[in-house]
Amino acid sequence: MAASLTLPGGQGLRDNAEVAVPGAAIGLLAGLFAMAVGMMAGLAPAVTVTIAAGLGVPLALFGAGYCVLLARGVFGIGAVAPLALYWFVGFPLSRLIDSYAVAAVLGSDTVLDEPLLSFLALQAMLSFGFTIGFLWLHERIAPRWLLRVRDHNAVAADLVERYMEHAAHLNQRRGARGPRRKPSKNNS
Repeated sequence: MAASLTLPGGQGLRDNAEVAVPGAAIGLLAGLFAMAVGMMAGLAPAVTVTIAAGLGVPLALFGAGYCVLLARGVFGIGAVAPLALYWFVGFPLSRLIDSYAVAAVLGSDTVLDEPLLSFLALQAMLSFGFTIGFLWLHERIAPRWLLRVRDHNAVAADLVERYMEHAAHLNQRRGARGPRRKPSKNNS
């Protein structure tokens, strides 16, 4: 008799891992994008692959963590401020790991060209842009993924229910304000 792995709160590890797929995919996609930019800049293949892994893997782990926290109700659907705080920590750490990985591949004793606090401050500022991009992609990918897996995944089914409630709330708010666009005068 095999015991299934569960997280606190009785949720299955497999269900949470499946819910985490969209966030992990976005993190890996960001790493691949960084690799493509490195290739266009003419960096050595070993460096570009290191950039993809050194940045993509930590971003994927943080992205997966966001999805699990979203499923657990720590984050609200579409909430920017809490996610910005999450990436305020996660993005600079991911960039620092990336910098260490690239320095190791290059055989360099110097990881950063600037002081650590300056590096982290700049990455923290850049994290807000990453937050917006991550949230935009997540809100387009995750609902479709969750709809695919909800029949066999209770965590996904609960999250789909929250997305449906959120959508109903947004539609109700829009209805109270009237139409979003004014009719064009050219439509006569």
